[in-house]
Amino acid sequence: MSAAQAIFQKSNRRIAALALVILALDQAAKWLVLKTLPAYREKIIIGGFFKFVHWGNTGAAWSLFSGNNSTLIVVMLLAFVALFLTRHHFDADKLSGQIAFGLLFGGIAGNLADRLIRHEVVDFIRFYMQQRGGGEIGFPAFNVADTAICTGVGLIFLITWKNEHAPKPADSSASK
Repeated sequence: MSAAQAIFQKSNRRIAALALVILALDQAAKWLVLKTLPAYREKIIIGGFFKFVHWGNTGAAWSLFSGNNSTLIVVMLLAFVALFLTRHHFDADKLSGQIAFGLLFGGIAGNLADRLIRHEVVDFIRFYMQQRGGGEIGFPAFNVADTAICTGVGLIFLITWKNEHAPKPADSSASK
């Protein structure tokens, strides 16, 4: 049996492998941002629409709970454990569930690593629209880990919805 077959033989190994890939991609992208773009600077890629930024976030999504890094570390660890312990409720033995949980665990690990090492999460992707008066409106800056978390959560919602709306097998005892 090859090493690749051994890694991907069990569902938990697939989840862990994808989580490690997401963690590596996230940290590599953040390292690149840290090395090439000074803090709180921006590089316009598509004017009026998309830019790379180097912003630190000590809060959660949309900078909610800013300045609560320690509390958010605890919340992330609790979420990680809760997801791990309840993953069997979400078809984690099927490929779609494994992908969802691999994305979630990798994303959580990426942002957790930032909080533990840098005491803030590095965000660098920003979509926006230029207003006539010169200001901007847009989506908050985010990163690879945030994208993985959102995609994983979306997949879990889809899996759950699909399972709830799947045809139920007929109860054979009711017809007797």
